[in-house]
Amino acid sequence: MKATTSFPALARRKPSNLGRRLNKSKYLLLLFAPAFIYFVVFRYLPMFGVLIAFKDYNVFKGVWDSPWVGFKHFKMFFTMPEAWRIVRNTLLLGIYTTFFGFWPPILLALLLNEIRHGMYKRVVQTVSYLPHFISTVTAVSMITVALSPDGFINDFIKSIGVEPINFLVKAEWFRTIYIGSGIWQTIGWGSIIYLASLAGVDPVLYEAAEMDGASRFRKIWHINVPAMVPTIVIILILDVGRLLEIGFEKVYLLYNPAVYSTADIIPTFVYRTGIEGGRFSLATSIDIYFGVIGIIMMYTVNYISRKVSDTSLW
Repeated sequence: MKATTSFPALARRKPSNLGRRLNKSKYLLLLFAPAFIYFVVFRYLPMFGVLIAFKDYNVFKGVWDSPWVGFKHFKMFFTMPEAWRIVRNTLLLGIYTTFFGFWPPILLALLLNEIRHGMYKRVVQTVSYLPHFISTVTAVSMITVALSPDGFINDFIKSIGVEPINFLVKAEWFRTIYIGSGIWQTIGWGSIIYLASLAGVDPVLYEAAEMDGASRFRKIWHINVPAMVPTIVIILILDVGRLLEIGFEKVYLLYNPAVYSTADIIPTFVYRTGIEGGRFSLATSIDIYFGVIGIIMMYTVNYISRKVSDTSLW
């Protein structure tokens, strides 16, 4: 006689392991949903637009009906007279920003970690964090006012008997202004992750160092710095991957035709070419090309880090 399975028995069947895990994590998934939707809508779906880099895109014909041209626009960029200037400016600004902006948050975290007066430490942290919460437009407005011919910096310069400098139209000053203001904006916020790594240091290590007669500097060098190394390596890998992704908004608001020789970078050139000039295919191809270079650089640094140490992103 054949065995039969009743419907109540099917209803009593236990849910799958995946179903139980999803049900258990439903509130966490609900919290994750907005971020997931954001990345899908604003990061992944727009990737469809990379097709126009390989077409002579026409707004009226649309993406599918525009003719394929292969790598025509990729080659076109390197025949343009501005190409080398834009690549050089982007690389130099990215390298300088990474080199000069990478160390200040580390040094600030080490200094803050040594402060024992609670109120003073909180005040310093608050003051250093505040610029991070200022919008780019407001920050650039403050920079413009400070560096204008009638700004307080030129007032100080004049007070010591030196000719005032019109910083905002001097090409040789643009990188200094951009990098210096970037350090001011990010030093406090960037130090948070390093302070978190220092918070995990076992106090027993400090006690043992004191018993051995180690000075404060020795404790910083032999205990704090090694504790921060894994975090430093990860942040460095991410920064190298973003080397070519210089902030468009700040450069666009700070620069003008007088400083194009040092200030014109890939994002601003792509904006002028695509949005202002209507050459969407060329602008897209430039953006894709340097995006791929950024990925290669990040993979290279991660590979080197994995070979010489135990710390890497993957």
